[in-house]
Amino acid sequence: MENRANWEFERDRCVLMVIDMQNDFVLEGAILEVKEARNQIPRIRRLIDKCHELGVPVIYTLQETDEVFCPLEVATTPKLMHDGMRKGTPGQQVITELTPAPGDISLVKRRFSAFYQTDLELILRNIRGSVKPVDTIIICGTVTNVCCESTARDAFFRDYKVVFGTDICSAQTPEAHAATLANMELFGRNMDCEGIISALERGRG
Repeated sequence: MENRANWEFERDRCVLMVIDMQNDFVLEGAILEVKEARNQIPRIRRLIDKCHELGVPVIYTLQETDEVFCPLEVATTPKLMHDGMRKGTPGQQVITELTPAPGDISLVKRRFSAFYQTDLELILRNIRGSVKPVDTIIICGTVTNVCCESTARDAFFRDYKVVFGTDICSAQTPEAHAATLANMELFGRNMDCEGIISALERGRG
């Protein structure tokens, strides 16, 4: 699914956000396994590499959970009562195939949106300097209809252009994934990985 929001974006004002591609989501048998996430790895890797090549900043988010600071998340997902995305555990780390490079930013969050009580807005204001500050966020990762969509909506509410990766985000079901893409008709622009890369290579999209 593709749509054309009534705006263009410039490569020099973009960042790429890699949402929660952590072991506890992606690995086979993981506590919150999203099987489809493993199918997205080669495309996400290709997009990250292209962003590095073109000088587009890359920000990784890392979900962190515990029963004290995330009581409702734990209450709605009881399997997280004692395990899953705990600080400093292997499960919280980004999968090996997408290990952040020097210069990439890793941002820990405790809620679905990467904006909620994190330094993301401060990072976005400063990561490209004052000449061409960030105005466009490209989103990939997991889970499509949870953290990816929550972050996309919050970005839109803060007047950022949102480019939502149709084949580089993953959900538990095709129906959930499709529902978010339908929502993005209002909150952003749906583009597949190759379309995003082509736009970045051109310098605008």
